[in-house]
Amino acid sequence: MKELIIDFFSFSNPNIRYVVFGSMLLAVSSAIVGCFTFLKKKALVGDVVSHAVLPGICLSFIISGTKDPFLLIIGAFITGWLSIVVMDYIIQNSKIKEDTATGLSLSVFFGIGILLLTYIQHSGNAAQSGLDSFLFGKAAALVGKDLLAFSLVAILILVVVFFFYKEFKLISFDPAFAQSLGIPVKRIELILSSITVMAVVTGIQAVGVVLMAAMLITPAAAARFWTDKLSIMILSAACIGALSGLAGAFISYAAPAMPTGPWIVMVVSLIALFSFFFAPKKGIIIRILKQRKIKRRLLEENLLKSFYKIGEFHDDFELASNQIEITEMRRFTPSQLRKGLVRLRRQGFINKIDKRWSLTNEGYQKGQRVVRLHRLWELYLTTYLRIAPDHVHEDAENIEHVITPELEKKLEALLEYPEYDPHQTEIPYRD
Repeated sequence: MKELIIDFFSFSNPNIRYVVFGSMLLAVSSAIVGCFTFLKKKALVGDVVSHAVLPGICLSFIISGTKDPFLLIIGAFITGWLSIVVMDYIIQNSKIKEDTATGLSLSVFFGIGILLLTYIQHSGNAAQSGLDSFLFGKAAALVGKDLLAFSLVAILILVVVFFFYKEFKLISFDPAFAQSLGIPVKRIELILSSITVMAVVTGIQAVGVVLMAAMLITPAAAARFWTDKLSIMILSAACIGALSGLAGAFISYAAPAMPTGPWIVMVVSLIALFSFFFAPKKGIIIRILKQRKIKRRLLEENLLKSFYKIGEFHDDFELASNQIEITEMRRFTPSQLRKGLVRLRRQGFINKIDKRWSLTNEGYQKGQRVVRLHRLWELYLTTYLRIAPDHVHEDAENIEHVITPELEKKLEALLEYPEYDPHQTEIPYRD
């Protein structure tokens, strides 16, 4: 295995160089353009273009009689770009919705492509051998001429993104604002569509028509989970694309029966899945853990509030209560009550005496604060929003857990440190 890795990363074999660098170039260029497509919520555009390039490839071959990559790219670009124009025209000039127009454009152009491909296969032209690989890709067959074509297209895409970065950013997030600034939105969208077609066309020979849409959108979707900044998102997507291209080429080299294109898509999909679950701010696992933490905090604060109200009712905050008395004050499930009491005792907010529980000084202070915030917010709603006193309890139940100490001070000052809430219940302040 060690010799295999050394042999691969030495890039001594020209075929390895062509496949590795070609795969990385197409993955990086697709990922960069895909960020803007993803943010514009036009993920299916890549699918439309990738299927629409097939008739262009076939027509280029029919006219030229050769599989010259430059000629095939030109033909693919024309029909790919035409598919976007047709789709936009249908959306803007008919009652057909965007998803339907997308499906029409994709199916019609792909159908024409299959028809032309079938005609070529029955034409008897010996040069047509391998042309059907554009359907599923054949990255392992890349040669120096293909790498040169990929390089030129990738450089062109990077140059366009560099010079139009600000405009692409504006139309991706707020096209109406961009138009108000005098930016020609339609023209910029046309440029963005053009380089999207270029990126798709570049990758068709490596991963094929069927999988190219994944190369356009998946790196961008994965990168979006790691950052909220566009520049970092683009850089992250490019790195994810480059890594997937390198990994896909290595897997194909290590196991020759494994096709390069599908493995590139598999690797980038695995990276995306990892991002979806484990990204530090937006990952599914992190969000679940945060939700559980919030639920625990709400349960603990509601329990402390119940203890405080029991003490308030009996005018004795050191009074020990059993589980029945606690649930009479507020409904908790047996599981919630058991877990909540254990955590509060561990944190030093309550004490346990036999089968009864009482507030510590820290628990009393925290329970008092929750009650105070609840009653202050009720008074704020009735005083400034003119909401009836019997309609403010539920809202206060939610907001009492998220009011910060800074907002608490402003609320007290705004209400001039009131003594009673709308129900004429005393508002407790710090002792």
